[in-house]
Amino acid sequence: MVRIEDLLPPECVHPAVSVQSRKRSLDFAADLLAERHPGVDARPLFDALMERERLGSTGIGEGVAIPHCRLECPGMMAAFIRLAEPVDYDAPDGKPVDLLFVLVVPPGENSAHLEVLATLATVFRDPATRDRLRQAGSSEELSATLFDAAARPFGAGG
Repeated sequence: MVRIEDLLPPECVHPAVSVQSRKRSLDFAADLLAERHPGVDARPLFDALMERERLGSTGIGEGVAIPHCRLECPGMMAAFIRLAEPVDYDAPDGKPVDLLFVLVVPPGENSAHLEVLATLATVFRDPATRDRLRQAGSSEELSATLFDAAARPFGAGG
């Protein structure tokens, strides 16, 4: 079982990022991941994230998006970003997005990738968790809230 905290180093959690668009949020995430992971270039990562968005929005509703893509890299990588102001993500419910969990997966990783996406969908489905994530005052508090929610058994409420 892949644990969210094993994918998400503290330096890849940001609680108040100011961007004006979905494209800029992905650009920020690509730069952040490239800085933290030697051998990963920001431009191909950004291009892969944008290509995935062109297939369909990764916005899942209620102000949450899970941008993800496949990229040649040593292992799965993640970033968690709370935007200072929500941006349009063409989400199914029409709501702008302020919580982004960015996931980058090497080409051969299938089951772990799906497991992480299922865990995230469960975490972000809970309104109380979303509220706590939006109220977190620091990257440490943001991480702790996310990790606590991800560690709860499926179906456990917030």
